[in-house]
Amino acid sequence: MTNVLTIGSRRGKRDARTGAARRGARSVRPAWEEPPTAVGHAAKGLTLGGTLAVILGPLWIIVLTSFSTPGAVNRAGGLVIWPDGLTTETYRQMLSDPTVRTALLVSLGITVVGTAISMTVSVLCAYGLSRPRSLGHRFVLMLLIVTMFVSGGLIPSFLVVNGLGGYGQWWALILPSAVSVFNILVLRAFYQGTSAELIDAARMDGAGDWRILCSVVLPTSRAVTAVTALFYAVGYWNSFFNVMLYMPTDSQKWPLQYVLLTYVNRGNGLPGSVNSGFGSTHAQTAPLSLQMAVVVLTLVPLVIVYPFVQKHLRTGVLTGAIKG
Repeated sequence: MTNVLTIGSRRGKRDARTGAARRGARSVRPAWEEPPTAVGHAAKGLTLGGTLAVILGPLWIIVLTSFSTPGAVNRAGGLVIWPDGLTTETYRQMLSDPTVRTALLVSLGITVVGTAISMTVSVLCAYGLSRPRSLGHRFVLMLLIVTMFVSGGLIPSFLVVNGLGGYGQWWALILPSAVSVFNILVLRAFYQGTSAELIDAARMDGAGDWRILCSVVLPTSRAVTAVTALFYAVGYWNSFFNVMLYMPTDSQKWPLQYVLLTYVNRGNGLPGSVNSGFGSTHAQTAPLSLQMAVVVLTLVPLVIVYPFVQKHLRTGVLTGAIKG
C-alpha cells in the first residue's frame, strides 16, 4: 500500500512539473517578437473599444428606441440613447398586427425554400465542375464566369420573368436570384481539394457519383457548406428588391423587409394603430418606436442562427479560397 501511494505521489509531482513546463513553454515569446509595452496595450484596448462602440452603439440605440414610450422619444427628439420610460407595448402592437405576422411567415418561407433550392443547385453544379473528366465542365465553367461580369440588365430580367408568368407569383421572389456564381466557385475550389484517395477508395467499393457526393465530399466539407448556406439565407432574408419588381401591390405576399421599407419611407405607424401621430405624449406607441421594433424583428433570426455558423465562417471561406 505504501509503494502504491509513493508511486502515485511521484506521478502526481511529475505531471505537475510537466504541466508547469508546458505552460512555461507557451508563455515564452519568440526571439523576434518584442515584449508588449504599456502604449501597445493601451492602443489595442482603445482600438477594440472603438470597434465595439461602432458596432454595438447603433444596435443599442435601435433596441432602446423600440422599447421607449412616446414621451421618451419626444424628449430625446428622435432616437433614444439612454433608458427613459421603457415599455413593451410597441412589440405587443406590432406582433398583433396581421401584416407583420404574415410578412414574418413569408420571409421565413422564402428564406427556407430559397436556401434549399440554391444549395441544391450550387452543390450539384460545383461538384460536377470539380470533376476533371465531367462532360463539358470547362465550357460550362467559362459560361458561369462570364455571367459574373456580363449581365442582361434589369429590364430583360423583368421581361423574362413576366413572360414566364412570374408577376405576382411566389417563385419570382426566389428563382431569379437562386444561384450565385461566386458561391459555386468557392464550393468547386473546396471540392477539388477533397482527398483523391478517399474518392478512389469509394469508387473501388462500387460507389457512384451520388454516393461519393453524399458520403465523402459533403461530410468533409461541412464548413464551406454551412458558410454558403448562411450567405444564401442572409441574402433571401434581406431581399426586398424583387418584391418591388414582381409583387408591388399585393401586401399579403410582402416579406418582412419590404414591410419595414414601407414603414420607414412613409414614416407612419402600423395600420390600425391608435397613434395620434409623432410627438403626441398620449399615444401608446411612437411611429419611430414601431419602425425600430420592426428592425429588431428582422435582426433576431440572424442573431440566433449566426452563432451556430460562426465557427465555420473563417474555416470555410479561407480554406475554399486557399485550395482554389
